[in-house]
Amino acid sequence: MKQPLVDHVATIPALEELPASPSAPRRMTLNMGPQHPSTHGVLRIVIELEGETIKTAIPDIGFLHTGIEKQCEFTNWAQTVTLTDRVDYLSNLANNLVYALTVEKLLQLEIPAKAQWMRVMLAEIDRLNSHLVWLGTHALDIGAMSMFFYCFREREEVLRLKEMFSGQRMMTSYIRPGGLALEPPRGWDKMVGKFIRQFPGRVDEYENLLDNNPIWKIRTQGVGYISIEDMLDLGVTGPMVRAAGIPLDVRKTEPYSSYEKFDFKVCTATENDVYARYRVRLEEMRESAKIIEQAIAGMPEGAWQANAPGVVLPDREKMKTQMESLIYHFKIVTEGYRVPVGEVFQAVESPRGEIAYYAVSDGTQKPYRLHMRTPSFGNLQALPTLLKDTLIADSIAALGSMDFVLGDTDR
Repeated sequence: MKQPLVDHVATIPALEELPASPSAPRRMTLNMGPQHPSTHGVLRIVIELEGETIKTAIPDIGFLHTGIEKQCEFTNWAQTVTLTDRVDYLSNLANNLVYALTVEKLLQLEIPAKAQWMRVMLAEIDRLNSHLVWLGTHALDIGAMSMFFYCFREREEVLRLKEMFSGQRMMTSYIRPGGLALEPPRGWDKMVGKFIRQFPGRVDEYENLLDNNPIWKIRTQGVGYISIEDMLDLGVTGPMVRAAGIPLDVRKTEPYSSYEKFDFKVCTATENDVYARYRVRLEEMRESAKIIEQAIAGMPEGAWQANAPGVVLPDREKMKTQMESLIYHFKIVTEGYRVPVGEVFQAVESPRGEIAYYAVSDGTQKPYRLHMRTPSFGNLQALPTLLKDTLIADSIAALGSMDFVLGDTDR
């Protein structure tokens, strides 16, 4: 049975007594974090060393605990969208999407084809956003500073696209139950098309810089191995398991929002190390670019919101001229809307792995319960196994390859 995550210091085992024999190996306890920048957030890891080899590594989480799941019980169904933005702040649209799909299941609401395709396109744009942040910061951890500047160059363009659609760079709340928050802006296809046509060439640049770089290969190949059995036992998903040869991707196994209409492959590798995870994410960026191109070329005509007056905010122009629309707007904003009694489970594929929401409705305007199965929490459970018997010099490369977000972990 694998060692679970701890959320308070009291459960961390004390340092073993030093052996009586002076020739026997001695162990030292070392704190990594929670302020360490290369732990990719406020994560504390209690490491027990034998020389330079890690014998135990116990994650101590909870420093970023926001209580978002509990907050959802005190906000109405419409207001909860803004909370989902803040779970995984590097991929907020994936959380918007899984929440919207969950509520729409409870409402039995049919979403127009255009809104579904726009959701797919935006989710893939945000996948690029997340993978670019990961690659830039991960390479910086290992010493490849130029990659950080290159990746953030493209990430800035992605944030501009998000701002064009929603008016916000990060916490967009753009995907909502019933469709989208705003009508897609004029010229969106030209702006997104211009970016996505040049993006594969940028990925080629990353590949040329890192693939055959001897320092990069030494620091990543053969580092951070964890068995497939351990990963499956601990609930690891996403690029971690795909880099071990398992083609597990919710977009293919349980398609949602019209993903079954897009042609893309699930990227895998077999080496199961830091280098393989880098290669998988690099290929995933290429596949995301293909999906975005297909979305632009085949975008259906029609409405971008469902015809659900009591759920979807009315058009602002109608709100100013039609009393009925004004009343709907007032009631949705102040009271929210009632959701039928029931419980549903919905999963999507975020950049970090499978994210799933389990929602329970008691028929009121607020969720009775909203549980979030986040990939970062599941993946982080594998950290003790991943770092065991690893050199401390390799620990940052190994844990960085997991690509966890602490907001996604603590919630």
